[in-house]
Amino acid sequence: MSQEQVSYLELLARGAATEGFDRPVLLARASGAGPEELAELEQAKQLALRVRAELEGRRRREAELSALFETAHDLAGLRDLDAVLRAIVQRARSLLGTEVAYLSLNDPAAGDTYMRVTEGSVSARFQQLRLGMGEGLGGLVAQTARPYVTDNYFDDARFQHTRTIDSAVGDEGLVAILGVPLTLGSQVIGVLFAADRRARVFEREQVALLGSFAAHAAVAIDTAHLLAETRSALAELERANEIIREHSGVIERASEVHDRLTELVLHGGGVHDVAAAVSEVLGGRVEFIDAARDPVRDPVRDAGRLADGHALREGDRWVAAVSAGGETFGALVLHGQPDLDPVDQRTLERAALVTSLLLLARRSAGEAEQRVRGELLDDLLDAPDRDRRLLRERAARLRTDVDAPHVVLAARIDRAGSGAESDSGVRESADRQRLWSAASHLAATRHGLASARDGGTVLLLPLGPGENAAELARQTAKHLGGALREPVTVGASALVDSPLATPGRVATAYEEARRCMDALRLLHRSGEGAAAEDLGFLGLLLADTRDIEGFVDRTIGQVVAYDQRRGTDLVRTMDAYFASGMSPARTKDDLHVHVNTVAQRIDRIGRLLGPDWQSPARALEIQLALRLHAMSSAVTR
Repeated sequence: MSQEQVSYLELLARGAATEGFDRPVLLARASGAGPEELAELEQAKQLALRVRAELEGRRRREAELSALFETAHDLAGLRDLDAVLRAIVQRARSLLGTEVAYLSLNDPAAGDTYMRVTEGSVSARFQQLRLGMGEGLGGLVAQTARPYVTDNYFDDARFQHTRTIDSAVGDEGLVAILGVPLTLGSQVIGVLFAADRRARVFEREQVALLGSFAAHAAVAIDTAHLLAETRSALAELERANEIIREHSGVIERASEVHDRLTELVLHGGGVHDVAAAVSEVLGGRVEFIDAARDPVRDPVRDAGRLADGHALREGDRWVAAVSAGGETFGALVLHGQPDLDPVDQRTLERAALVTSLLLLARRSAGEAEQRVRGELLDDLLDAPDRDRRLLRERAARLRTDVDAPHVVLAARIDRAGSGAESDSGVRESADRQRLWSAASHLAATRHGLASARDGGTVLLLPLGPGENAAELARQTAKHLGGALREPVTVGASALVDSPLATPGRVATAYEEARRCMDALRLLHRSGEGAAAEDLGFLGLLLADTRDIEGFVDRTIGQVVAYDQRRGTDLVRTMDAYFASGMSPARTKDDLHVHVNTVAQRIDRIGRLLGPDWQSPARALEIQLALRLHAMSSAVTR
C-alpha cells in the first residue's frame, strides 16, 4: 500500500470533509507522478469517498434510531402530553437539520387545524395560525392524509394559497416545507412539519423519518386521550363511591340526631340545646330566631311561608319554621351548608318540630309562673294584712326575697294617638297583654313580681348593687320598650326597704309610682322612666315621703358643701342674686362687696351647678331649695 493510499485511511479515520480527499491527488500531480499512479490514486479516492458516505449514513441512521428510541421511551413514561410533543418536534428539527419544526392538530368542532407546538418559530402570528381544511400545504395534508413537500412554498401552485396563511408564512420567512400526516387508524388528527427559510430538497429518507416521528406523536396523543378517559372514569367511580359514603353518613346522622333530640326532650333540654345538637350533626351553624323578639328579620318572615313544614333554601342558608297550631314562634336557620341532602333537610324540619313542642311546654310553664307571681303581687297590694308567713313562703318558692329593698314601678304603653277613636278596645287589650307578658319575663329574670293593673302593669323589683329607683325606672322603660317596640313610660316609687315590713307600704308605693308615671306623660316625656327624685320640686309634690333634705342636696348640695369646705359665702350670694332680680349691681349693694366679687362668685356657682342654673326651670328649683335650706338651718339653730 502506497503512502498516498494510507493518507486516505487517515482522512477517513479523522472524518475529514469531502474537499480534503482531493489533496493527495493534487500533491501527487504536483510532484510529477505518472498517469498510472494518478489513476490508482483517483480510484483510491473514490473508494474512500464511498466508505465515507456509508459511514455518514450509518451514523445518521444510528442518530435517527436513537431519537426514535428516546421518543418511544418518552411515550412509555407519558405524564405531560405537551412535553412529549415538544420533544418530538425538537428531535425532528434536529435530525432533519431544519430551522423550524411545528405540529398542528385538527379541530373537528371548528372544522380546521391549529398550531399546537412550534420549535424555532419567531412569529407570533404564525404560532397562532389556524388553517381551514384544504388550505395551504398543512390543510392539504390534513385533508388527503398524504405527505407533501415543497422546495419553494410561494411558487408552488399545488395547494390553495390564502392571504392569512401566506402572511403568516411570510412573517416566519419559510420557503421549503415538508408536512406529514398524524393518523390514528384511517383518521387524520394533525400534521407534523419541518421547514427551512431557504430553498432545499427533502430526501425520501427524511420524509420517512418525519413520518416515523408523526406516528409517535399520534400514539402520544391517543395515549393521552386514553389516560384522560381512564382518569375520568376513575373520577366518576370515585364520585359514585363518595355519594354512597355520603348517603350512608347522612342516614347515620339522621339516626344520631333523632336519638339526641329524644334525649334532650326527656332530660328537659331547651331550644338552644336543640340548635347546638343539630349544628354538630349537620356540620353548620343553626340559629333560633324568636318571632316575638325579632319579628322584622327575613328568616322569621320566611318562616310564615313554611306552613307545610318543609325547610326552604334562601341563598346560602336553610330556614325551617318553628310553628304549632297555626302560630309561628320563629325559625331555625342553618348557615354554612347551602347544599343539603334531602335526609338532612328532614332532620332540620324534625328539629324545628321538636323546638315548637319545647316552646309550647315552656310557654305553658311560664304562663303558670306569671299567674302565680301576679297573684302574689296582687295580694301584697290588695290584702297586705294576710298571714306574712304564708306570703313569705309563696315568695320563696318564686325565689323572691321580700325582705330585701325593692322598688315599685308602674308601666304603660304610650303609642302616639292612643286616645283617638281609631284605637279599638281589642288593640288596647292586646297591648296590655303584651306589656304584662314582657314585664312578667323581666320580673322573673330579676326575681321580682309583676301584675296587670289599671290598664298597665305594676312591677316589684329588687334593687341591684349600685342601683337606685330612678336608674331602675330608666332601665325598665328601655327594656320593655325594646321588647315591645313601643314607647313604654315607667314611674318608680321611693325605696321600699322590705315589702312585708309595713302593711300597705307596697300599695302606697304603687300610688306614688303611678303619679310619677302620669307626671312624665303630662310633661311630654312619654317612653321614659323616672322616679320622684328626677322631677325636681314636682317630685316633692308627687312623693309620699316628702324627702326635703334629698331635694335640697340634689339641687344646691354642691354649693352648700363648697361653702362648708372653703368658708365661702356662695349660698348667701345666690339668695341675694335672686332677690335682686338677678342683677349683679344690686347684689353687690346688698352684700356690700365689689361687683367683681359678685361676678367671680356667680362664675364659681355656674361651675358647680352647671351653665343652665339661671334658666327659668332651674332657677325656680334653686330658689325653692334655698328657701327650704334656710328653713332647715333655722330649725337646726
